[in-house]
Amino acid sequence: MIGSRLYIKIYLTVIGTLALVVAMLTLLAMMGRLDTKGPFEERLDRFATVMLGENDNPTDRQRMLDRLSRALDADIAIFSADGRFLQGAGNKIPSPDDDDGLMGMHRRFRAFNATLADGTRLVAYVRRAFEPPRHNIIISLLIVAATVGIAAFPVVWNLTRRLDKIRISMQAWGDGALSTRAPVRGRDEIATVAREFNQAADRVEALVISQKALLANASHELRSPLARLRMATEMFELSQNEVTKKEIIRNLAELDELVEEILLKSRLGSDQPLPMDQTVDLLALAAEEAAVTGAEAEGASTLVQGNEKLLRRAIRNLLQNAARHARPPVTISIVQHGEVASITVRDHGDGLKQDEMTRVFEPFFRPEGRSESGGGWGLGLALVAEIARLHGGRAYAVKPEGTGASFVIEIKASGGLV
Repeated sequence: MIGSRLYIKIYLTVIGTLALVVAMLTLLAMMGRLDTKGPFEERLDRFATVMLGENDNPTDRQRMLDRLSRALDADIAIFSADGRFLQGAGNKIPSPDDDDGLMGMHRRFRAFNATLADGTRLVAYVRRAFEPPRHNIIISLLIVAATVGIAAFPVVWNLTRRLDKIRISMQAWGDGALSTRAPVRGRDEIATVAREFNQAADRVEALVISQKALLANASHELRSPLARLRMATEMFELSQNEVTKKEIIRNLAELDELVEEILLKSRLGSDQPLPMDQTVDLLALAAEEAAVTGAEAEGASTLVQGNEKLLRRAIRNLLQNAARHARPPVTISIVQHGEVASITVRDHGDGLKQDEMTRVFEPFFRPEGRSESGGGWGLGLALVAEIARLHGGRAYAVKPEGTGASFVIEIKASGGLV
């Protein structure tokens, strides 16, 4: 899980790069010493004193210098304290006080300098092949920088490529291709951004599709009452009678109800939260609404947490649906099973076919064989299903024993029976 975090990946990349640099510098140190003075130089005075004793005569000392010059492939010289050349082997070495001459020697040789016991100075120039090869520090740094750049490129390229793909997806989605989704790969923050964008795009696309379908269906459903209202108005101008007047009033009520349902459906489908903290007695609501439609309410008082207006609207829609499309008697019962409270409206009409049990909750669903004048279910049951969902429950239809149909809302109860 830790390795999936983006900042951990970047941090590990930096640590890995530093480890690579350290490994390369260690390798370079093994290939060529980076120090300027090794153990031999630190003990050179002692070594020279032992090899060239102060009691040696000049002839023996010269033999020793010759042997050392041949063994080390070096130019060796002994100078007095004041810089005079005393004796030596190999090519002539400039005096230690001759800066110009020494500068040229240092470029071609490794210099050793020691003071002997008698105060004289031993100077030796060993050809650089004597020591391990040393790389130029600028070239070494360039190699390290190039290696780090090459190692970091795939990581940076992979991150930026994924971000660029998300950007392209968002741009296409913003241009109107609502079905476009960003590729999700991995479990880091970039994958989380892509996943959350896809979830938001799903919600927006579903909302747009729902709104388009709602607008199309609403436009179609509004035509029927508008056409009937127009015809009734024309007839009322010719013959002002009570039947035509009632038809006008009925069509106006149907239009008003349809517009109200459309507005409520749009509000429920929006992202604006609705208050769900009210304590509602379902039996009290059922009894009040049943009295309006002539239905019979039964059961026990059951409390739930939710929105009273929405729950009242759901119960009203179920009762109005039964009164409009079925036959009496119509009953509404409130029952609690454990933590679940159920609202059941039972009618004694023709019932529903098996394939209509689910589709009846679709907006503007019209059963097969029902004429347009007979009406459909409009948004009534669709609103019931939406209200049940907002309360953490569900709405469904069942076929009871005998005739008719039962519509059920199940939501979580907030307490026991009152």
